Amino acid sequence: MSKKWYNYIVSVDEENSAEQRPANVTKTPEGTRSAAQSVAEIASSIAAEPKFTTPVSDPTSFDEIYKAAEIPSAPQGYSILKVSQMLESERIRTLPSDVKRSSILVALDAAGVDVKEVIQDAIRRDRALDTYERVQQRAVEELEGRKTKENSEIQAKIDAYVTEQRAKIQSNNDAISREKERFTGWRLKKQQEEKKIADAVGYFVSENPITTGDVNAPAPPSKTAQRS
Repeated sequence: MSKKWYNYIVSVDEENSAEQRPANVTKTPEGTRSAAQSVAEIASSIAAEPKFTTPVSDPTSFDEIYKAAEIPSAPQGYSILKVSQMLESERIRTLPSDVKRSSILVALDAAGVDVKEVIQDAIRRDRALDTYERVQQRAVEELEGRKTKENSEIQAKIDAYVTEQRAKIQSNNDAISREKERFTGWRLKKQQEEKKIADAVGYFVSENPITTGDVNAPAPPSKTAQRS
């Protein structure tokens, strides 16, 4: 990912090299140090990963992150953040890039601050943010791992409960089916028994009082009702 401070130091370093080089000397790869080499040297002088000595209670507060990473105070207060504010100020932001650069260099020179110290501050802050990002990412991944495991355990309990309840439902349905089958068989035998009784009674009465059908069936109409 491109860094604004990197582009800035490259431009500054190239300009400084041109100013320091005699007019009759031609710049060659072997004879002069490249801006990229200068940046690499500055970066190599700073710890790759800062150590956070205090917890960060508010991850949205970059100032708190910088403080936890123990980033030293910038010389004369000229941190990369102050330089950024200067570049965005009403008096400078509309100026051409080379004028912006010159204005910042003049201000740094007047304050006795080396531009490389500003770049060091930028690298420290950038690495603090990158390190804290990795810390947060690990925290998110660990939380995801714990919650995913917890969800799996909950889902397993749900599946076991559903299986158990479905088995109970099936058992209840089976019991109903068995009872209905038993009752249907009994009713058939009952009707056979009633027919045998009715047949025997029929020899002695004009109207047979014995019922031989379903007790829940509608009663047949009486003879009086049929005559009317």
